[in-house]
Amino acid sequence: MGLFSFIKDAGASVFGIGKTEAEEAAEASAAKLEAEAAAAKSLEETITDLDLKVSGLKVGISGDMATVSGMAYDQSTKEKVVLVIGNSNGIATVDDQMTVEHKEPEAQFYTVKSGDTLGKVAKQYYGNAMKYPIIFDANKPMLKDPDKIYPGQVLRIPHLS
Repeated sequence: MGLFSFIKDAGASVFGIGKTEAEEAAEASAAKLEAEAAAAKSLEETITDLDLKVSGLKVGISGDMATVSGMAYDQSTKEKVVLVIGNSNGIATVDDQMTVEHKEPEAQFYTVKSGDTLGKVAKQYYGNAMKYPIIFDANKPMLKDPDKIYPGQVLRIPHLS
């Protein structure tokens, strides 16, 4: 017989079966946007459920980047919101556009490595492993147990007053 050439997407429009590449791409794009909007709404609900006080909270997601805006009650709240979002699956970057109502010193951030404990982190930052409760308290309500941290997780390390 031989080799026959056809217009690749003609069958979908001629016979009304299947979808053209453009239709499939449009559906995939719409599904991605819908999933990102649902994830952003879920993060907003989580932040509200954690009783983190942010007025006008808005989270947007595009790919692996999240953007957050609103007015946080204080610096601690702002940092916790960034951590809730940034420590979520699929988020690599957080564009923090929040403002703060009550100013206070910014905390440092630390990315947990394999083998880390809150005591080791406290020893590194404060020179005393027994000050780990300060770090634990600074990361509530995201942390429920001081023994349950994981590699890749980002923690707030507040300044000692």
